[in-house]
Amino acid sequence: MTKDRSQTPAPASSKPEIAAFLDKVKALGPAATAGKRGRLVFALDATMSRQPTWDSACALQADMFREAAAIGGLDIQLVYFRGLNECRASGWVAASAKLAELMRRIQCVGGHTQIGKVLAHARQEHGRERVQALVFVGDAMEEKLDDLCASAGELGLLGVPVFMFQEGHDAVAETAYREIARLSRGAYSRFDTGAAHQLRELLRAVAAYAAGGRKALAELSSRGAEGARLLLAQMK
Repeated sequence: MTKDRSQTPAPASSKPEIAAFLDKVKALGPAATAGKRGRLVFALDATMSRQPTWDSACALQADMFREAAAIGGLDIQLVYFRGLNECRASGWVAASAKLAELMRRIQCVGGHTQIGKVLAHARQEHGRERVQALVFVGDAMEEKLDDLCASAGELGLLGVPVFMFQEGHDAVAETAYREIARLSRGAYSRFDTGAAHQLRELLRAVAAYAAGGRKALAELSSRGAEGARLLLAQMK
């Protein structure tokens, strides 16, 4: 995993899956330890197949970062892969404006998926200091599923849930993403252009919970956020 301090990532559902996703998020337990900031790894596939929806995905992620900044107490690290063997990670960033700028610098490049590297990186970061969750946005999977499942299971044992967002309807990717989410005790949800609002709400809810737990979700819900409201309703 290459550390990139100047140029870093950018972007990333069906209604029956939304409820299941939110139900899983509630199992995260307490977010950050008292007195410490929460940490969320946000990873994405930046290969050429993502190019058509890259701009809209960037806008959704920017909303999540702004929500996290408003709550406070959450640091986000952006990770992306593209090309033949390029997989980079930013430093941990709290400023939403800086994160948005980092995303705008990324351009999609043809290549194969490197989800295994993302999972391994999240484990390494957790070994240094606790990571509350890993969010991944992509549309394909071209690796050995058994290897990915083993890594996902390790993250699950460490208490690092992986939230897998799939763009499109690739069956191979869906199978892999669901298994990664299940084994890590995270959740899976599909993202389609028509469901942009739903994805935005879910990302905001995940960010709010990772940063401040139920109190932050309650505040977000009071401002009319549907994703936070649904999550709170299932946590009763």
